[in-house]
Amino acid sequence: MSKMLQCISPIDGSVFAERPVLSLEAAQEAAARARAAQAAWAARPLTERVALVQAGVAAVGAMNDEVVPELAHMMGRPVRYGGEFGGFDERASHMAAIAEEALADIKVGEDAAFKRYIRRVPQGVVFVVAPWNYPYMTAVNTVAPALIAGNAVMLKHATQTLLVGERMVAAFVSAGIPADVFQNVFLDHDTTSDLIAGRAFDMVNFTGSVGGGRAMERAAAGTFTAVATELGGKDPGYVMEDADLDAAVDTLIDGAMFNAGQCCCGIERIYVHESLYDTFVEKAVAIVRGYTLGNPLDADITMGPMANVRFAEEVRAQIDEAVAAGATAHIARFAEDDGGAYLTPQILTNVTHDMRVMRDESFGPVVGIMSVKDDDEAVRLMNDSQFGLTASLWTADLDRAAALGDRIETGTVFMNRADYLDPGLCWTGCKDTGRGGGLSVIGYHNLTRPKSYHLKKVTS
Repeated sequence: MSKMLQCISPIDGSVFAERPVLSLEAAQEAAARARAAQAAWAARPLTERVALVQAGVAAVGAMNDEVVPELAHMMGRPVRYGGEFGGFDERASHMAAIAEEALADIKVGEDAAFKRYIRRVPQGVVFVVAPWNYPYMTAVNTVAPALIAGNAVMLKHATQTLLVGERMVAAFVSAGIPADVFQNVFLDHDTTSDLIAGRAFDMVNFTGSVGGGRAMERAAAGTFTAVATELGGKDPGYVMEDADLDAAVDTLIDGAMFNAGQCCCGIERIYVHESLYDTFVEKAVAIVRGYTLGNPLDADITMGPMANVRFAEEVRAQIDEAVAAGATAHIARFAEDDGGAYLTPQILTNVTHDMRVMRDESFGPVVGIMSVKDDDEAVRLMNDSQFGLTASLWTADLDRAAALGDRIETGTVFMNRADYLDPGLCWTGCKDTGRGGGLSVIGYHNLTRPKSYHLKKVTS
């Protein structure tokens, strides 16, 4: 009897979808088919690969009316927000637009005797392990450029968003991408590790927990398989005394609470200059008290349940521990908070870095706010973290923001915005957030390997 993966809907705790996992033998066969198909795919003209990927993206867009409620059922995001196709299309389209330049040969020199250049060639078979929180956008970050660069792709999606990989592959294959070049697979952890350890893949791209990233690296140990990871985050915002206060409050609180706080680069801690602190907190509390928690299929709902009861339990534990240690919780329990996946969004003050809510990834609708006296204190606190994905700086002074950004241990520095992924920039992190870089020209460099050509024209 095959093991089944089950997506438990956070709406009501029912089984929304289930799929059997592949046996190790079947998974190895799928990987072998991908490897056999990859060379012919890479041999196609770049313009053809680009066009087919763009057609696949459009085919995903044509499914959007079905995708939006499906996402609400699987991971709880309210239907009012319309799904992910805007960002999905933006990222894939940018990578398509820069492909020719990013993948062009690097000319080193040519004269009568020699021609020398560096070519970008595909890694081979790329294994993408995608998360549930933004299941389409996070997957396309790697899937689109990997295919464009001439790789075959095997996609393993999170169990919480079990149907996303099926939909993506169906769309791309319907557009003309060969079925063996882009495959969706349902795998358990042991089979995943065995495939990586057995060199089934040439590159692994994993987005998920720190523990999951470590498991990927352990499986790849000694194989020399490239492993790129985006793991946990505890992204800070810093509001300086010259900031546009209303814009800072609106953006940072939205960055903390949107998608029930389940954003890779969501804001999880906020530092506010002491001159603005009280007003910032007052405005932030007013915003959060205005949210409506409930069934995400209802168009009036602004916050749905967390994707899984166990995720909500971790957030509740962090809040309870912080309050017990002296933090102040500003939001009274919402009537719709059922003690399960439906969770009251929370703002905490009187917090310190001794509390888990200011250290551990929360990945839920809670944010701690602290007062700071100057830039030095803010930088010290922002860097007092095991993670480093993004940091959001609020000031009217661009030079000041750039100088502070140089001091912050992070992958991306935002000024006067937050919680956004620009496909023209490298998406990367440091410390326990992981290593690697997606999107931008650098994304293509990581999905290919350099191959040098030193061609001597004459031998006498």
